Amino acid sequence: MNPAQQRIVDQARARFGDRSAVTDPADIAPWLTDWRGRWHGASPALLQPDSVDAVAMIVALAAEAGVPLVPQGGNSSMVGGATPPADGSALIVSLRRMNRIRSIEPGYAVAEAGVVLETLHDACTVTGQRFPLTLGARGSATIGGLVSTNAGGTQVLRFGPMRAMVEGIEAVLPDGSIHRGLTGLKKDNRGTSIDQLLIGAEGTLGIVTAARLKLVPAIVSRSVAWLGLASPAAALEVLRALQSSSERIEGFEILPDESFGAALDHVPGTRAPLDQRYPWYALVEATSDSDIPADLAAVLAPLLECGLIADAAIAASEAQADAFWHIRDSLSEAERAAFGPATQHDISVAVADMPGFLASAAKTVEAAFPGTRASGFGHLGDGNIHFHVRAGTCAAPDWLAREGDAVSRLVHDLVTGAGGSISAEHGIGQMKRAELARLDPARVATLKAIKAGLDPGAIFNPGKLI
Repeated sequence: MNPAQQRIVDQARARFGDRSAVTDPADIAPWLTDWRGRWHGASPALLQPDSVDAVAMIVALAAEAGVPLVPQGGNSSMVGGATPPADGSALIVSLRRMNRIRSIEPGYAVAEAGVVLETLHDACTVTGQRFPLTLGARGSATIGGLVSTNAGGTQVLRFGPMRAMVEGIEAVLPDGSIHRGLTGLKKDNRGTSIDQLLIGAEGTLGIVTAARLKLVPAIVSRSVAWLGLASPAAALEVLRALQSSSERIEGFEILPDESFGAALDHVPGTRAPLDQRYPWYALVEATSDSDIPADLAAVLAPLLECGLIADAAIAASEAQADAFWHIRDSLSEAERAAFGPATQHDISVAVADMPGFLASAAKTVEAAFPGTRASGFGHLGDGNIHFHVRAGTCAAPDWLAREGDAVSRLVHDLVTGAGGSISAEHGIGQMKRAELARLDPARVATLKAIKAGLDPGAIFNPGKLI
């Protein structure tokens, strides 16, 4: 630990107690590697402030000394966005001790950055409300990280991503000043929204310490259906028809039969919802927050009659509904077991363009890399598909190392050519930083200008995003 880092650690302990700084390498070690085990960093200390004032003091000291800081919540980034540099130059600022839900009122909650998403869900349920964002890492992902990555999930179709659900932010800026934006003003024309600037910035512009979040009434009933379909184009027609007849459609996921088959073969306890197999499937969920039940049967019936849907199964119980969703949530795991190594891409294109993109991109990639298989699954309702290119079980063990980057570059070229995004919900982090610079230099130049204006010392989350 260099003298400047030691001074920050000593002052944090002196003012906020021994728990505010951890220096035992064994205790720090779990926080030096990313969620997927791909990036490994080093840091001499893990700072653990428990208040916004403590964060502000740490940041002010770091800014004065030029010591980089890496904000960290649940460390659940899929792109290495919360891993410190390997040279040990940065201190980790963990927000996990800032884990208080400050208030839950009708229509909103104020939660600190270290509140785990599942904890917020449980607390809102008691009040007859819910925070309508959920994802696989809900048991570890924290509010600060969700804000900083503009997280999505399965309910974006109806409620939007994190950006749409944040009404205000409290954050510490790179000079140690505090942005206090939790009042939830409906009208505020004092220039560029600092709140919105911080959402999705991946901790490069400020450390989020709390957020005011929109809540909606709790679910009274839900209806979940599994549909057999001929193609993604048919799935899009079904989605449009459902959206025109109901405002309660909350989730719409699609998956190809080969991925579904992998789940049946490799995920214990998985059962096929339909009697026959079809080229594609859709998983649909509708919810109701009133005494009028969510009922997919009525809106699906005419689509079955006209043949747009080949077959459908509506979950008869909550357990069956959860079983349908378990198939969807297990696809990445099942594909790894069934098909071997793959490059995985979190991408988005316009919803209307997705069916055509899936077909053309798969054909182009498979032609460029003979022997591979390409397909996608995921959130058709918001245009976000997880596009996987699989090498096959007979591929050489070093296939990913030899071919992975070239495959991803081609996929990203195709996405960019279609006017889409190479990161729909996981962020840029370290993983896609070079690709973002290659494909969108104008965007990166703008992001760099904003970074230089707010953080001229470049102390916040070095090596991420830009």
